[in-house]
Amino acid sequence: MTYAIIETGGKQLRVEPGRFYDIDRLHADPENSYTIDKVLLVHHEDEVTVGQPLIEGATVEGTVMEHRRGRKVIVYKMKPKKKTRKKRGHRQELTRLMINSISMNGSVLAGTSTETEEAEEPPIQDSTTAPETEETVSETEEAAETASE
Repeated sequence: MTYAIIETGGKQLRVEPGRFYDIDRLHADPENSYTIDKVLLVHHEDEVTVGQPLIEGATVEGTVMEHRRGRKVIVYKMKPKKKTRKKRGHRQELTRLMINSISMNGSVLAGTSTETEEAEEPPIQDSTTAPETEETVSETEEAAETASE
């Protein structure tokens, strides 16, 4: 399992490829890619690389899925016996970011690429879906003739 610890919006976050995370609002349009250069730690195949404070050449690439708003937080201030009350609400502006890959020094350590997975798997064919060739057609015709005689 490969993961990285990144810094974004003043917070540190553990991210893995193929998952999405809600982070503070980014200035990027939805469906666009976004690269994060502030990578603090990378764990790949029992090998841990720690930056001091950042890892040189390490990046995390993701796709902005959507912009949204967080849950409502109610702030209620009251001073007893003074008839002073303040009620305020707040909703944090968030960006949902899908992590695509984690790379170090230009080489991708882990990523979610559906194109490569589909290309590696050979198509599955069984006898019911296999296309018939001339040999199989002639064999079935011969078997039918011998059965009728």
